[in-house]
Amino acid sequence: MPTSRQAVRQQWIDRHFSRLLGIPTIQVTSWTTGHGDLHVGNLLPPPLVLIDWEGWGRMPAGFDIGLFHAYSLTVPATAARIRTTFPDILRTEEGRIGELVALAQLLQVSERGGHPELTPHLARRAEQLTGIPVPMPPGAAV
Repeated sequence: MPTSRQAVRQQWIDRHFSRLLGIPTIQVTSWTTGHGDLHVGNLLPPPLVLIDWEGWGRMPAGFDIGLFHAYSLTVPATAARIRTTFPDILRTEEGRIGELVALAQLLQVSERGGHPELTPHLARRAEQLTGIPVPMPPGAAV
């Protein structure tokens, strides 16, 4: 669905990427329209229904699946299933960028005290994708 509504802005990436991930800012070149808050809490059982659309809009390609994967990292079997189900997204450069943006957004939430149980998993996944260790925010579970 074409739209001018933005769920993720390049300006946010420019301001926060280096601080949150320890890598230079990435210029997103592949944008798509998506949900913007894809996690299991926004999925209803079959017939599958995706709810909570207030954050939808333009985002980096791969962001939704990257966010879905990031939220699943505390359940390794689920995270592995997402990786095997969506390799056409997660194993591309566009998918890697989208996932890094999703990880950065969740790490920003972690800085504010959100998702303490998820934070170390986010940091490990970001390091897997970048090769750069991500510092843990204060109060994060280890």
